[in-house]
Amino acid sequence: MSLHRSPLPQEGGGLFLTDGGIETTLIFHEGWELPHFAAFDLLQTAEGTRALYAYYARYAAMARAKGLGFVLESPTWRASRDWGDKLGYGAAALAQVNGKAIRLLGELRAAFASAASVMVISGCVGPRGDGYDPGQVMGAEEASDYHAPQMASLAANGADLVTAMTMTNVPEAIGVTRAAAALGLPAVIAFTLETDGRLPTGQSLADAIEEVDGATGAGPRYYMINCAHPTHFADVLEAQAGWTQRIGGLRANASRRSHAELNEAPDLDAGDPCELGGQYRALLARHPHLKVLGGCCGTDHRHLQAICAACGLGPAETRRPLAPA
Repeated sequence: MSLHRSPLPQEGGGLFLTDGGIETTLIFHEGWELPHFAAFDLLQTAEGTRALYAYYARYAAMARAKGLGFVLESPTWRASRDWGDKLGYGAAALAQVNGKAIRLLGELRAAFASAASVMVISGCVGPRGDGYDPGQVMGAEEASDYHAPQMASLAANGADLVTAMTMTNVPEAIGVTRAAAALGLPAVIAFTLETDGRLPTGQSLADAIEEVDGATGAGPRYYMINCAHPTHFADVLEAQAGWTQRIGGLRANASRRSHAELNEAPDLDAGDPCELGGQYRALLARHPHLKVLGGCCGTDHRHLQAICAACGLGPAETRRPLAPA
């Protein structure tokens, strides 16, 4: 059951945490095989479902202990039609597994939420293509039609919002936003950026946000940056222009490597959690409108602990003035 669709609690002030890099954690730290990085496939077995519950529980317990809100992001980044086809899922099976993912997060919220730690359920939607390469870009209408069935399943099972992760191009982001609006579902758009701070299409982040907002009547509740290291985008955010106020969350990579380098790497580059925490602190000091802090590829609970420590986040400090690290 959805509890928080309008307004979203993270829009009301105070910082919310979310998780780190779920797929890299499950593969490199826990030894799971995830064909096509499809974490949702673990829901097909009791053992896999327990692994997902334990993964989220560690972060939810952290947020509760620190008196912070938490965004439970579903493991459904790959649970759309084209990726489902590669894994042998038909339309009915995909609808079922998307629903199961949201219901699992509902169990976690019931177990860990408190008056001081509000928990919001986000249905995660990934790109139709690769998260690093825009490939053949759909038009906005086609993108809306493609993503609508997955989002309908997420909404019907109690998602409070939908977050489109690693969006590589503007038309797909517009399509997701419009499909979510048709379902009465708040939408967040998270763009992936290259080492130059631009989308994989070469478009600037400023232009991308302004184009999506212009085409949807500022439809996304806010935007996020994910799957890029802070050194790849910090300079871009120095502009302090109006569009930067639309960025409400960060899910940075642990590694400074480019997407091409990450694709070819046989190992996991977990970076330096303390350094990443300091970089988050500096970004939060310059952008106090940020709402949600989490991680992406290579990050785990250690990185979120370091971010909390660097940013002074604890039971009585959900938001305080920060000086750059």
